[in-house]
Amino acid sequence: MCSEVQSAQDYMRDPRKHYFSPYMDNGGTTVAIAGEDFVMVASDTRLSRGFNILSREQGKVFNLTPKTMLASTGCWADVLTLNKVLQARLMMYSHEHHDTMSTTAVAQLLSTMLYWRRFFPYYVSNMLVGLDESGKGVVYHYDPVGHMEKLTFSAAGASVSLIQPFLDNQVGAFNMEGVDPPKMTKELARQLIHDSFVSAAERDINTGDGIIIYTITKDGTAEEKIKLRMD
Repeated sequence: MCSEVQSAQDYMRDPRKHYFSPYMDNGGTTVAIAGEDFVMVASDTRLSRGFNILSREQGKVFNLTPKTMLASTGCWADVLTLNKVLQARLMMYSHEHHDTMSTTAVAQLLSTMLYWRRFFPYYVSNMLVGLDESGKGVVYHYDPVGHMEKLTFSAAGASVSLIQPFLDNQVGAFNMEGVDPPKMTKELARQLIHDSFVSAAERDINTGDGIIIYTITKDGTAEEKIKLRMD
């Protein structure tokens, strides 16, 4: 019996063992806040692998249609693959129907695509944002296998545990007696997104370097870049 225990312990210490994972977390954080006639989505620009920074200028928000954008973080290979496949599906729809898919339809399409890969899911945290048919801002948050939730604000990625409570308090006014959620304006949304990233960059090595903020309105999409700490 003792020899069997010793053999098991030796096996556990065997330096020849190899561990393989098909996934890699490349960090990154995304935040989105919707208003009555706009939606604002932002990501940091740091792409990392453990303690190594691969890029300081990599945004994580992808343009899908004039009224819809996808914010993705996680395994960068899966992020790029998912975006490529989704872009192809949107192009096929456009050629077949001679029209652009609505934000609501794109949200359902993304959910279906993620669920189709449920047995070997994309290692990606997704938020799809845009304007709905009535011109109101919407945010769809997804889990890796396609379950989606329609929200007015959300965060995803490496610093979600730091930023989401801040948004719950400042945007949603959750669990606060006698306090109503503020009327969301572009100026307030920008300030909240900026503050959340500044705070997260102080405490999370996977978030930093810069912020890219996109604002979607009926008139188009505006882009703004803001610097963050780079250490």
